[in-house]
Amino acid sequence: MTDTTPARASERGYDRHMLEALVCPVTHTTLRYDAQAQELISDAAGLAFPIHDGIPIMLIDGARQIKAD
Repeated sequence: MTDTTPARASERGYDRHMLEALVCPVTHTTLRYDAQAQELISDAAGLAFPIHDGIPIMLIDGARQIKAD
């Protein structure tokens, strides 16, 4: 019998436990996951951190500036 857990995790594009442990590198506040854009959003900093191949890129220089509503 084959364990399919890693396959399911990569289909989602993230590991839920890992995301829950991450915080914004600027404000140290929690992040919101945007499944459609494959980004972690820091509402406090107004930044969106991309997720590439299931790996969050938490570099400030690599983040996308988002407009506050």
